[in-house]
Amino acid sequence: MSYGAHSYEADPRNASVLVSVNGEMVPRERAVVSVFDSNFMLGDGVWEGLRLKAGKIPFLTRHLERLYGGARVLDFENMIPPAAMRARIFDALEANGMEDGVHIRLMVSRGIRATPYQDPRVTVTPPTVVIIPEYKAAKTNDAGLGLFTSTIRRTAPDAQDQKLNSHSKLNCIQACIQAAKAGADEALMLDPSGAVATCNSTHFFIVREGEVWTSTGMYCLGGITRRAVMECARGAGIAVHEKAFSLHDVYTAEEAFVTGTFAGLTPVREVDGRVLGPALEGPPAVPGPMVARLRQLYAAHQAAHAEGRDG
Repeated sequence: MSYGAHSYEADPRNASVLVSVNGEMVPRERAVVSVFDSNFMLGDGVWEGLRLKAGKIPFLTRHLERLYGGARVLDFENMIPPAAMRARIFDALEANGMEDGVHIRLMVSRGIRATPYQDPRVTVTPPTVVIIPEYKAAKTNDAGLGLFTSTIRRTAPDAQDQKLNSHSKLNCIQACIQAAKAGADEALMLDPSGAVATCNSTHFFIVREGEVWTSTGMYCLGGITRRAVMECARGAGIAVHEKAFSLHDVYTAEEAFVTGTFAGLTPVREVDGRVLGPALEGPPAVPGPMVARLRQLYAAHQAAHAEGRDG
């Protein structure tokens, strides 16, 4: 299946996958929640995407910290303890006999509401927890992505804080639709000032004069892979800047790439029809030297932070 940075090969084994719904393992076709569930009604929930590699999940503690942080921001009540959540994840993997090449979608809603209404006080159950493990390997993309700058802006924290990994993703979906209609792989999104923020489903970086730039982070999710890439780059002596920059800086960049839990680092070939690369040289190599180096550094960093059931 081709979906930009989330391209993958369909796997027939997923037809018989067991899904964890509130701790109960159920066949995929019976994995359902109530129509009164907060996620279905209002997008009132938080989620994480995880990868299983050689029996372990890279950066699992960081993912759980982000999940429980979001639940605190949204004032969820009666969340199961983090240790129990970790156990449920590995219970689902073991029930399916999974060891590698797996993507896990962990979803938590506020719970079931007594009636269709937005006020959290009508919630009558503890949070709903759904864990969907699938065999899903990312396609390696060495041709690079084409991005389109969306007219949909990332909102300021006093509108809807983009650091919150909620199920309310309509702004990102609208941006994704615009990019798809324009024939691009993904949307580049700007912040309220017009500076570059992030992509609709991944984080965005550019490379200029041997330095790596990304946004300030004020208008995007606190990306786990984003953070890891900055850590391993700085550890290797590569200058990394979180700063405001414009489309001019993007169009004249030597390289660009996006990051995400699913595919890691994916190079960007062009943005709004401008092919990126050194201004005074011929057609650029994709992936460029910085992306190739960072992929190696990230793979080692990811392996060093892989966690099992007990941490």
